[in-house]
Amino acid sequence: MPNRDEPQSARSYSSSPDEVSTFNPNLKRQASSRSPSARSADEYVSGILEGDRVVLSQAITLLESTRPDHQKTAQTVVERCLPQAGDSVRVAVTGVPGVGKSTFIEALGPALLEEDRRLAVLTVDPTSERSQGSILGDKTRMGALASSDDVYIRPSPTAGTLGGVARKTRETIFLCEAAGFDTILVETVGVGQSEVTVRSMVDVFLLLALAGAGDELQGIKRGIVEMADVLAINKADGENKTAAEEARSEYGKALRLLGEPESGWTPPVLTCSAETGNGIREVWSSIQEYCRYTKETGYFSQQRQEQSRHWMYQSIEETLRSDFFETPAVQSALEEVEEKVLNGTISSFAAAQKLLSVYRRTDASD
Repeated sequence: MPNRDEPQSARSYSSSPDEVSTFNPNLKRQASSRSPSARSADEYVSGILEGDRVVLSQAITLLESTRPDHQKTAQTVVERCLPQAGDSVRVAVTGVPGVGKSTFIEALGPALLEEDRRLAVLTVDPTSERSQGSILGDKTRMGALASSDDVYIRPSPTAGTLGGVARKTRETIFLCEAAGFDTILVETVGVGQSEVTVRSMVDVFLLLALAGAGDELQGIKRGIVEMADVLAINKADGENKTAAEEARSEYGKALRLLGEPESGWTPPVLTCSAETGNGIREVWSSIQEYCRYTKETGYFSQQRQEQSRHWMYQSIEETLRSDFFETPAVQSALEEVEEKVLNGTISSFAAAQKLLSVYRRTDASD
């Protein structure tokens, strides 16, 4: 099979990985097609710090792996890259499916490149509950943007993770920053109510909305509008332009009713068209203005500190959950206890307490 982690371009497929060729002449093969398992932590770190995108891709693949040996190596790589991370602006691009997130990012990309920025786009595709597969087609949808040497696009599956982001998106951000990318765009799935996890890993929350789609009030219900630092009504072109202006007014009124955000910043409501490019630069200017404002007030660094604390506790919860289900005594008791729950012999709460008691006894004996 061909290496999945070639530089970001369309590829031709052949029977041998060595025969893989790129259709994009601007991208050079920067490293051999070694599998993630074949590299040491030192090789990963040096490759990432040198900006090698093949090594970066393989390191992210390692992060997303569930194999214990992969996870151990990936954690070492992340820890060693952390001192070189953090010098970027992290922006979540979110909104309901069909709002035009990918098209917006491709329209925004050239403006960022004109400012000599290096852009990493982390896109998340929903994982099918039935097949457990994901399409991961964002690199194809952003073909023009992907042809630049200063753009890195990485699609990842949600793999059952709520919050519109993948399980390892936060660590992926760190690795991209260490590789020299100073602008990180995280395109979420667009799942609505649960799309809040991304707020805890970015500096700016950009919400894209549509006019006439019933989002004006639904957004308030979901609580997602109150998280927005910048709100843009997309597809404000043609016959939809008047409706977009009306939606802009309605969202502005709604935001005023929500009160002042913790940051002290008043979120602007803008209109734009990713199709024509109108308003795209104004959206980016608002993002930059938000960053300047929050850095001056100290909220920018305060938010990042709070995010680090949040993910410390999140990591503890994930580790405890994993350790719980991997404990042999728990595994032995699980089937019998689960059967009793299904038969109605004991309640779910009592069953959980019983299994936790088994886990605690095992932990104490160790």
